[in-house]
Amino acid sequence: MKKIVKLFAAFAVVGALAGCARTAPVHQVHTTVSAGHTADQVKTAILKAGQKREWVMSENGPGVIKGRLQARDHFAEVKITYSATSYSINYENSLNLNAADGKIHKNYNRWVNNLDHDIQLNLSAGAAL
Repeated sequence: MKKIVKLFAAFAVVGALAGCARTAPVHQVHTTVSAGHTADQVKTAILKAGQKREWVMSENGPGVIKGRLQARDHFAEVKITYSATSYSINYENSLNLNAADGKIHKNYNRWVNNLDHDIQLNLSAGAAL
């Protein structure tokens, strides 16, 4: 009986520690845009998606947008490069997101995935046209 209790306790500890893993590899987005869009339409889709998700977006030169998301005492900054045929969302900087060795808090990846999803919706729905 003691072996079963010890085994159960060991599984409980391992399970609890696995659930505490809050970091994941930094997600970098590289998306191809379907034909028929201009670079300005892709830019508009990115800016609209950022606005919807409460990212502060600012143009940082031709084909480049910087995005910053503030969530309580955390923030993330990304660099979005775009053209008529593709766009990329790349990690730039963060605060309080445990960024180290190519890993970051899972929330960052969720925020970037949501932004990417909304950009794709804007492009496919013609919202940027």
